[in-house]
Amino acid sequence: MAKIQFSRGIDEDVVPDVRLTRSRSGESSTATFTFINPKALAQTTTEDITGMYLIDEEGEIVTREVKAKFVNGKPEVLEAIYLMKSVEEWDRFMRFMERYADENGLGLSKS
Repeated sequence: MAKIQFSRGIDEDVVPDVRLTRSRSGESSTATFTFINPKALAQTTTEDITGMYLIDEEGEIVTREVKAKFVNGKPEVLEAIYLMKSVEEWDRFMRFMERYADENGLGLSKS
């Protein structure tokens, strides 16, 4: 039941590219989500994008850092950044991502 929403109640169907960075101490981390042609940007969607909501059985993780990228005057990409400032936030995020990856066939590759 792990899902991503940009407007409450409307699940995003597009599976994002997710890039993770973590400080050497592990105290701060960043997750950057890139959605190409997401449902949230479709012209048929009339809901406002109010943030990115990562929802699972433990609750929800919210970030308001969401930006649209335009190509030839049309929105094509949504980029969302989630900042984690503790090991606990990292652990919670990774539990969400494990559930989301299992449901959407994602894998992890290290650079």
